[in-house]
Amino acid sequence: MSDSSVSSLTTFLSRHSRLFVLTGAGMSTDSGIPDYRDEQGAWKRSPPMTHQTFMHSDIARRRYWARSLVGFQALSEARPGRGHYALAALERAGRIEQLVTQNVDGLHQRAGSRRVIDLHGQADVVRCMRCGATRMRHALHAALARLNPHWTGLEASVGPDGDADLGQNDFSDFSLLSCARCGDGIFKPDVVFFGDSVPRARVEAAFDALERADAMLVVGSSLMVYSGYRFARRAAASGKPMACINVGRTRADALFSLKVEASAGETLDAALRSLKSAMPTDGAAIQASTTNT
Repeated sequence: MSDSSVSSLTTFLSRHSRLFVLTGAGMSTDSGIPDYRDEQGAWKRSPPMTHQTFMHSDIARRRYWARSLVGFQALSEARPGRGHYALAALERAGRIEQLVTQNVDGLHQRAGSRRVIDLHGQADVVRCMRCGATRMRHALHAALARLNPHWTGLEASVGPDGDADLGQNDFSDFSLLSCARCGDGIFKPDVVFFGDSVPRARVEAAFDALERADAMLVVGSSLMVYSGYRFARRAAASGKPMACINVGRTRADALFSLKVEASAGETLDAALRSLKSAMPTDGAAIQASTTNT
């Protein structure tokens, strides 16, 4: 990250007081949660499970919940990074119209952001796909651990959604739980799986916010998935300036007026410190980002 990049980003932030911010997996790498794609936008690991596979394959569900039981703790124990706190400070300073995140880790809210649309949901809630009943994921995991104690001591590397790399284990003996309310409903994390559609209400709320915004900032997303890329396309069609902080290629590189290829957390933190100095009226709110990290 160069001084000129920080200066350019600070100028962008100072000129636009109603930002539409879109964040992706690169936002949370400083929190120890790995991202999905490499610098060329290719998958670093096998693509996530699709909605169709999860719903129609019993063994796929057993594999999913076994791997999740081992790996999800890494996601639930993650803490916000400097970038999360920086965006929360920008919001308190009245400079963020809307924050839309493709992540399901809830770290923006833990850092203090309130104007958040969780585009793909939050991973700490599970929903019955038959009756709609919800329960907290940690409670379901506790019940699964009691049913499958021999799985709880395993260790493995973990993916960005808490999916542990358990390789070729035999998952046929992993016991699942059905919904107690309706009797046999399938529990699924209350998130948009690969192949799902984002609920229309969320998309419309995000588009409405983008219309009110005067610029767009993309942080830590390659925008390879259309659910996020559509907002960059709409911003470009509306003539709104766009800046991006992301390491590597994105699907919207040709649309950005500014791109910084550096760590999201480090870059946002440096820009916020610079903005604090340049705009003293925002200092009290921006100071919060520097004292929380």
